[in-house]
Amino acid sequence: MLAPWLRAVPGLVDLPGPVVVGCSGGPDSVALLALVAAVRDDVTAVHVDHGLRAGGDEEAAFVAVVADRVGARADRRVATVLPGPNLEARAREARHGALEAARLECGARTVLLGHTADDQAETVLLNLLRGSGPAGLGAMAERRGTIVRPLLVLRRSDTEAVCAAVAVEPLHDPSNDDRTLRRNWIRHEVLPALSAGAERDLVPVLARQAEILRRESDYLDELAAAAWPPAADRPEVSRLVGLALPLARRAVRLWIGPPPPSAAEVERVLAVARGEVRATELTGGRRVVRRSGVLDLSGG
Repeated sequence: MLAPWLRAVPGLVDLPGPVVVGCSGGPDSVALLALVAAVRDDVTAVHVDHGLRAGGDEEAAFVAVVADRVGARADRRVATVLPGPNLEARAREARHGALEAARLECGARTVLLGHTADDQAETVLLNLLRGSGPAGLGAMAERRGTIVRPLLVLRRSDTEAVCAAVAVEPLHDPSNDDRTLRRNWIRHEVLPALSAGAERDLVPVLARQAEILRRESDYLDELAAAAWPPAADRPEVSRLVGLALPLARRAVRLWIGPPPPSAAEVERVLAVARGEVRATELTGGRRVVRRSGVLDLSGG
């Protein structure tokens, strides 16, 4: 019954277990849960309630019923996110934090998320509008740390078909219809308009470009990390200023770490390294100072 999609998503059985599946009850996460549970018996479906709307109890109960039907365990987490600016980003951060907590408590090795190729294409456009560089345009990695996104090879229509195949009618999140949220605007208006203008389906095009950019960006990050600093406690400026500018920028970004510095902040740090200014302030209360040919990062 699920064989066509299991062939399209290889490696589910090979993931180190146990595994946690983030499950909202929507078609993508329900399809992921059904596919994973079809090939392994160490699956926990975790529903995260953000507290942004009524119905969290009913959604969690629905996920528990689906989990039981496909042979998985169920867990509910509450991660309250207050309305306000950057709602999508704050909700995503809270959700990932709750899933990571569940992973640790369940003794799981990985957290599986149900993002599809359509989500990937939307993320590329979203990051393009934010002015992201190559790393941002590389969008979502299939694997990053403990996070795995097995469904990036599938379309949203595939996940709907999987739900139909297992006779589950997934939940519909009304917030996905709110076009004041930028991702929804891209999903419902921008991407369809671009595809119509290009006279082709741009989802696979954008997803393929994201894969190329992500691999190239990861490779350049490896080169930058190997080039500077030679020792974490001795970030000497002579090596940094001698690097090609693209590698120097990446080396600085990696050295500063999260929260990621803006492009302007990276340029200011390079100005400190070149001796043009003595110090610069960064977001998060951080400060970079040049002393005796070495950069010092403090605060945060």
